[in-house]
Amino acid sequence: MDAEDRREQDTAHPRELEDLRARVSGTIVEPDDPLYDDARRVWNGMVDARPLAVVRAGSVADVDPVLSLAQHTGLPLAVRGGGHGVAGHGTVEGGIVLDLGALRRVDVDPASRLVTVEPGATLADVDRATNPHGLAVPLGVVSATGVAGLTLGGGVGWLTRSDGLTLDHLVAADVVTGTREHLHADARHNPDLFWGLRGGGGNFGVVTSFTFRARELPVPVLGANLFYRREKWRGALRAFARWTADLPDAMNSIASVLSLLPGFGLGEDPVLILGAAWVSPDTEEGLRLLERLRAEAPPDEEEVGPVEWPAWQSALDELFPKGSRAYWKNAALPALTDEVLDVLVGLASEISWYGTGFDLHHMGGFFGRVPAGATAFPNRSARYWLNVYGYWQDPAEDARLTAFARRVHAAVEPFTESGQYVNFLGAEHGAASPEAARQAYGERTHARLVALKDRFDPGNVLRRNHNIPPSSS
Repeated sequence: MDAEDRREQDTAHPRELEDLRARVSGTIVEPDDPLYDDARRVWNGMVDARPLAVVRAGSVADVDPVLSLAQHTGLPLAVRGGGHGVAGHGTVEGGIVLDLGALRRVDVDPASRLVTVEPGATLADVDRATNPHGLAVPLGVVSATGVAGLTLGGGVGWLTRSDGLTLDHLVAADVVTGTREHLHADARHNPDLFWGLRGGGGNFGVVTSFTFRARELPVPVLGANLFYRREKWRGALRAFARWTADLPDAMNSIASVLSLLPGFGLGEDPVLILGAAWVSPDTEEGLRLLERLRAEAPPDEEEVGPVEWPAWQSALDELFPKGSRAYWKNAALPALTDEVLDVLVGLASEISWYGTGFDLHHMGGFFGRVPAGATAFPNRSARYWLNVYGYWQDPAEDARLTAFARRVHAAVEPFTESGQYVNFLGAEHGAASPEAARQAYGERTHARLVALKDRFDPGNVLRRNHNIPPSSS
């Protein structure tokens, strides 16, 4: 878009924006506002859109008039919660951004273990509220992540084996649908919508309130990070594959290869980290299990001991600062065979730069016992979930580092199962590529999601996402 087009865009729909200003309690930031550049930014620095206006909601009551404006004008709408999604769907060129980031209240009822969360809250907000009660909602792995997007797409994190996905703990949601119905969704009320919200992303409405059932959590938990230099990677990953074959649910683990910042004291070369969080009060059993792994694959360095849950959840935050240029790919794996590990180690051995790597999330446990089709999450049988990621700052590196992630994904594809985790999909899998959603969910789940789209957003107002178009489009 050239400068003349942008000037025309910036002066379009002045009456509608003035009307909206009178109807919302929050603020509207337009291109001539000194706050505009900050307001339009999302976490992924590769996404550089210039919206017509950013509506910073002052309350959930601001959702309805913004949806009304988008319907009336046809302007593209982006809905932003925490704004941390790698695909950058929280902003849109020439449209309206509904920014819910100021709505971060978290209410905890310790007796019922129910946690009610506003749509702008982050993982850190929830952990800060629940930890004093010895409770935790299963969430992700970086505390700046927004709860809304994480939940609607799935929620893979440090409690996946012991407790499942974040969406498995969602018990109710209040929603303003694409048709502007105000609905409460749970197992008894609007159960079809409730099913779709748990994995189908933001395709059906704007969730204004999430209610989760938390789990009791040992305070502190037992955390472990075993560090391996390059020459030990293959042996350590093979040991990890054997170790994870028969673990109890309470042992959650992730294997990662990446370069750490100098402050971690492990040098500039990439390292393999076998990370584990044991969430049972039987600490001795957790230590015995970790010793079994350590004995088979002695680490070069290690950190093992009690840790407060919020500290564990935020330990890697500084690796992923806002504004990083980022690209991700993911795959569901039935097993860590020698062939898979050889591929991963071979490609990871090429890494010579900070910010790119992969995680192998050990699945199974509670996650795998949720029946297929009980939620819209696409695959419950995968034993491991691979996330290949890149983070960098220099735009000149965009082509090289996105190509690396694609190359790793292509190399493991012969060994994968069906299904893609939409929260791990990069920017090219957006509204312009609805076929990506079909491939991510599979035909049966996708067909159910299309039926919900026809019911709750037939005009596809909510299309700035991993989009499921209505059947009429």
